[in-house]
Amino acid sequence: MAMNIYALIIIGIVASVISFTSATPGTATFYTSYTPSACYGNKNNGVMIAAASDPLWKNGAICGKKFRVTCTGPTNPVPHPCTGKTVVVRIVDHCPGCGGTLDLSREAFATIANPVAGIIKINYQRV
Repeated sequence: MAMNIYALIIIGIVASVISFTSATPGTATFYTSYTPSACYGNKNNGVMIAAASDPLWKNGAICGKKFRVTCTGPTNPVPHPCTGKTVVVRIVDHCPGCGGTLDLSREAFATIANPVAGIIKINYQRV
């Protein structure tokens, strides 16, 4: 029985390390106008959404994909912007020149960071 518990602990640790190392660093900003979007036109997609920057856009192939996003720190003098929470967002738009990797909805951004920060460092991972 003890051997099974040790095996589960080791599997959990390995899974955590793999999950953490597969996240990609980037930056996030936020926006407040949700429609129309480049992916879905005037369709309402809720508020846990994001727009993809040019490097991720790939001619719209990223539309509908979901990402887990975590704030990792500030990019400006706002100290400690991160809430310690993670959010899952769906890509619904394109943000050419938006100044970040992902342009989150205000609600998604506020879940992971203080909106006063404006732009934050993130880790993001496709789910």
